[in-house]
Amino acid sequence: MDLGLTGRTALVGGASSGLGRASAEALAAEGCRLAIWSRDATALGSVAAELRERHGAEVAVLQGDATEPGTGARIAAEALAALGSVDIAVLNAGGPPAVDPLASDAAGWGRAFQLLAITPSELATALLPRMRERRWGRVVAILSSGVRQPIPDLVYSNSGRVALAAWLKTAAGIVARDGVTVNGVVPGRLQTPRIESLDGMRAEKTGQSIEAVRAAHLATIPIGRYGRAEELGSYVAYVCSERASYQTGTFTAIDGGLITGL
Repeated sequence: MDLGLTGRTALVGGASSGLGRASAEALAAEGCRLAIWSRDATALGSVAAELRERHGAEVAVLQGDATEPGTGARIAAEALAALGSVDIAVLNAGGPPAVDPLASDAAGWGRAFQLLAITPSELATALLPRMRERRWGRVVAILSSGVRQPIPDLVYSNSGRVALAAWLKTAAGIVARDGVTVNGVVPGRLQTPRIESLDGMRAEKTGQSIEAVRAAHLATIPIGRYGRAEELGSYVAYVCSERASYQTGTFTAIDGGLITGL
């Protein structure tokens, strides 16, 4: 299936590993020129080299910490300088630490909202005017199942990502007539370094083995396994494509049936 993305330019956040890397891989495979960014320039360099070798992709590497104010606007400017234009923005970053919801604090809330709501919305806001002028653009945020079904001990993540989802839904209606779509992807438990870390922390906190923690999670997933990062990446490529031009303001779960609500 031709997704009509050859020659499009894409900026992908959190691309050094996990879901961001899988999204970058899928877009590169469809012929996109890329700018990838995260805190870890060394890991990004390795990812960029692999994408160039595997897909012949043009890949620029940008470094930034999404918890620092001003990073979104700076990364947007650097991506425009590197690529000339940005057709696709994949909003993605690592998650904040787990915390007892009754032991959260102002500093933790500030970092979480900067990471998950302020930086991504700032970045997209900087890119949207040119997308609207060209009458083509895609903004896709990688969220979490916590926006639909709160995850225990991830109150910072649940709340920050819900705030971003509200911004996405509001912005989608404003730019739709300009040929720009704005959507979210809602991953369940996919096999990524973030999930491995959370499973490890859960095991340490409860005194269970990693295997027992995983078994408890698997019991809640109708498909009976953790997802693969590339399964989400392939959907990101689709929702960025010409074929998804009538889809906007949506939040699609890639979760193996984990989310039980309608």
